[in-house]
Amino acid sequence: MFEFGELSQSLHPRGARDLVDDFSPFLGSLPKGFRYAVELRNADYLDTTYLQCLRDHGAAHVFNSWTKMPPLAEQLAMDEAFTAEFTVCRALLRPGRSYEQAVGRFQPYDRIQDPYPEGRAALSQLVRRARAERRKAFVVVNNRFEGHSPATIAAVLDEV
Repeated sequence: MFEFGELSQSLHPRGARDLVDDFSPFLGSLPKGFRYAVELRNADYLDTTYLQCLRDHGAAHVFNSWTKMPPLAEQLAMDEAFTAEFTVCRALLRPGRSYEQAVGRFQPYDRIQDPYPEGRAALSQLVRRARAERRKAFVVVNNRFEGHSPATIAAVLDEV
């Protein structure tokens, strides 16, 4: 998995088109026979140009819940975001909440402190879709999503 923090707009003034111009040769040069996934944290790059680049190279879009990304449910509503034969998701933060805010609020991560039912529902939807399509799904849940990742995972499994 290639994780990119928020990229400066000055690097890609034409948005996703410039990103793809830079990124496509890199993806094309990777060794065959491995699964690759890309996590972006720029909501404005999440468009058909970027997603088609991933599809062309067999790489998965990493559905991610992050402070400046659209909620998971919005990403899942984009059928074109399922770009590979497998799915990857990272439930990291509630959109709009910074990493620092989550750390301060949730430590010591011993219980769910801020239930996020919409986020859980989206994770359940992703798992159900992957099962229905017989698609492998790799899902990571961080303590900073609700305060206690094991309890979040258990709640999602109960919904599924």
